[in-house]
Amino acid sequence: MDTTTARPPDPDAELARRCRAGEPEAFRTVMRRYNRRLFRIAYSILKDADEAEDAVQDAYLRAFQSLGQLQDPARFPTWLATIAVNEARGRLRRARRTSPLDDAMMQAEIVPMFTEPSASPERLAVSGELRRVLERAIDDLPGPFRTVFMLRGVEGFDVAETAACLGIPEATVKTRFHRARALLRQSLQSEAADALPALYPFDGERCERIVAAVMRQLSLG
Repeated sequence: MDTTTARPPDPDAELARRCRAGEPEAFRTVMRRYNRRLFRIAYSILKDADEAEDAVQDAYLRAFQSLGQLQDPARFPTWLATIAVNEARGRLRRARRTSPLDDAMMQAEIVPMFTEPSASPERLAVSGELRRVLERAIDDLPGPFRTVFMLRGVEGFDVAETAACLGIPEATVKTRFHRARALLRQSLQSEAADALPALYPFDGERCERIVAAVMRQLSLG
């Protein structure tokens, strides 16, 4: 009796196969699955939300038109990420040739990427500020470190995948990721020191709830 366990089909390889077959729903599934990842990658290079969105769109078009060049369907996610990296880098090179990045571009609105909204207004304010602190710290990383961190630290790519996406040695990936984490730690420690005096605010709903409860106990409310 054959006891060999059949390996389940690779979902990414199956998606690639369906895209090659021209199934519209497969294209939609790919974009919905990888939009956030590719946007983060493009944004880490361009630091402009609108440009990053355009880069992702063009990366998809390039990828879907070049599916015949995908040699290993199981590497579909890494292949997509590599195309997004190249598209964003190309846009950055063209922008630098035509004009320097101006202040408006450097101060572009950041798309929320790290935390989901909370139902509580107080917790929403805290999570929103934490997200902004993280985004500022990542934005301030030097470009090569920022992109490696986005791939490794945020998107969870391994060293080999990151090296393949960026076309750099694995040793360089390790060095840049280590340096990026050190720079982030230093930046966040500085931000935390500045924020210490404002910790545990006691206004708003919580404050009024205690006031009301005490007033009721004193029969003064």
